[in-house]
Amino acid sequence: MALSAELAAKLDSLRESLRTAGSLLVAYSGGTDSAFLAYVAHQVLGERMLAVIADSPSLPRRELAAALEFAAAHGIPTDILRTRELDSPDYSRNDANRCFHCKDELFTQMEAARQRLGFAHIAYGMNVDDRGDHRPGQRAAAEHHVLAPLVTAGLTKAEVRMMARDAGLNLADKPASACLSSRIEYGRPVTAENLNQVERAEEALHALGFAQVRVRHHGTLARIEIARADMPRALSLDMLDCITAALQPLGFTYITLDTRGYRTGSMNDVLPAMAIAAAR
Repeated sequence: MALSAELAAKLDSLRESLRTAGSLLVAYSGGTDSAFLAYVAHQVLGERMLAVIADSPSLPRRELAAALEFAAAHGIPTDILRTRELDSPDYSRNDANRCFHCKDELFTQMEAARQRLGFAHIAYGMNVDDRGDHRPGQRAAAEHHVLAPLVTAGLTKAEVRMMARDAGLNLADKPASACLSSRIEYGRPVTAENLNQVERAEEALHALGFAQVRVRHHGTLARIEIARADMPRALSLDMLDCITAALQPLGFTYITLDTRGYRTGSMNDVLPAMAIAAAR
């Protein structure tokens, strides 16, 4: 189905802003927003763009593989930066500013790469809808003067998905996939070990047939969020036994199923309003 006149105009605006940028590095996670941005940037700029993936223990291996596969399928040049946010006490202590320290590390490294490789700008896949959420990483982006071309073009998340679908991209309907650190309860230190616990637990749930999952790490307790449509299957006694058998060997003593189901940013529910305000 062809894009509406309004969406076609927004796509033209996106292309023009990228053309005006001249050359840029795109912070590329493999999610729909950053992938679509990288795809259009490559169409417009060719070799004058580079998709940069930040790799660390907080990035699931399946997401890294999917991001590289998508880029290869579309001929998008990529580079992998080994970021070291876990080495920072400011990051690992896991307060409301964790995402700021993560993005600050990323954009610091990308800025060094930008200067070394001779690119003009850095861009990332923030969309219009992202502005209303608790995302301290946006403050880091602003401090590093990172471009947000999707916002400049006035694109919402739904519009990005529609454009990606119209372009025939296979990740147009890909579920959101935040970093593994977002699964660790605030105040519990982020370590390579508990990130590995979460990743292995989510892989086990994927193997049981649950596509949309989050395993929230509360120490010895794992709080599982799955799509509500999958709840009936999850609540059979046999499946509950399978889930327990899969997760307890990973170090979780207690396994719970969140009755509200999957939702993004559920860890933010417990943040005091003052902590959120201070992180902006």
